[in-house]
Formats: sequence, structure tokens, C-alpha cells
Amino acid sequence: GDLLVCLGFTELADGHRWNSAVCVHGDGVLGHYRKVHQPPGEALVYAAGERIAAFDTPLGRVGMLVDYDKTFPEAARTLALDDARIVACLSAWPASLTRRAERLTQDRQARLFDLYDCARAAENQIVWLSSNQTGTMGGLNFFGQAKVVGPGGDILARTWAKGGLAVAELDVDAEIERARLVLHHLAERRPDLYTPTDSRPPTAARAPGGRSDGRSGRRASDGTPG
Repeated sequence: GDLLVCLGFTELADGHRWNSAVCVHGDGVLGHYRKVHQPPGEALVYAAGERIAAFDTPLGRVGMLVDYDKTFPEAARTLALDDARIVACLSAWPASLTRRAERLTQDRQARLFDLYDCARAAENQIVWLSSNQTGTMGGLNFFGQAKVVGPGGDILARTWAKGGLAVAELDVDAEIERARLVLHHLAERRPDLYTPTDSRPPTAARAPGGRSDGRSGRRASDGTPG
């Protein structure tokens, strides 16, 4: 019917496998996205997507991201600049493997998961929908924490460690317009100043033994999602 559903799946096409998301409606498929950012090891299994774009739905412009994508503010900003009013980020994000906490509320990855959700919503002044796997798989413990975040960065509804639905009722356009009434982050950007004066690529720090401690090792050992 008129329900809009975003879900993740493994996509196989042309001999490649992608970590993908699709947005469906009673009228058919409205949006399709292939995960762009890959943590260590994932490139051995999945191909990387090459496009980040919003799409039209009966609820307005919507964008999708998958899991590790939310770590990169540029991904959410790209969707917001493409006039996405709602971003759905679908995840399988586990608790930390290297800094195990006695309580899930103290887990580093659980804290980062919430932090990214709220930051991406607030910095772009959009509605952010975040889902996450629950339960265990192998040595991974998935902590849930699905949520609806308003354009001011406020959590409007959430779940905890067990499976469930985070439900919030809001007028998306009205909430976004109110958030942007005085401070309009997208309109007040200075993109002409955001290019580093030194155009050389950043050099990752080296960990003991010569191992790179940049995007690779630390994230992988900490159990950050695939």
C-alpha cells in the first residue's frame, strides 16, 4: 500500500556482490543504493558502490546509507545537498570486540552509533532513521538502538538491545523548516574554503610493527561493522 520500507540485502549482479539497500512502496521500487564505504576485509567480499543520491518518494526526497557509511559526514551531506529530507541508514553494527564493557550502555561502539546518528541529523538538519541488527552472530553482539532523530539532533523514539520498532509521528517538512529558520547549515556553508591548502593525501599513523593505524586496523579490531 502506501507504506514506505527501506531494507538491506546482498545483491548479486554481473558477477559482483554488493551490500545494498532498497526502498519499496506499493507502486514498486523507488530507490536503490550500494554501500560505498567499506571497513577492512569487506572489499574481499563486496564491491563498493559508486553513487550517493537521493530519490523521490510520496514522503518527499529520501536517501539511504548502509552501516559504516554513517561514519563519513560527507556521505550524509551529499544526500542533504541532493535535497533529501529523510535519510535511512541500515546497519549491522556490533559492540566493541577490543573494549568490552560490562553494560551495553558503556560500550564504545554503542556510544559512537548514537553519536553518529544524532550528529548526521543535526549538522544537516534532516530527519534521520537508523536501524540496527540485534542478537548475536558468531562472536559479534549486535546492540540494536534503532532510532528516529529529528533535524535538531534530538532522539524522538528509540529501541534498546532487543528487537522492536522506534515509532515517531512528525511533520517532516515543518520540523525541517523550523530547524532551519534561523540557522540554515546548508545555505551558510563556505565550500570555497573547505579544500586543504596542501593537496597531498593524509598519511595514516603507523602503529608498532609498521601496521597502519588509520582507517584499517583500529576499526577492524574494534569490531566495527561490515
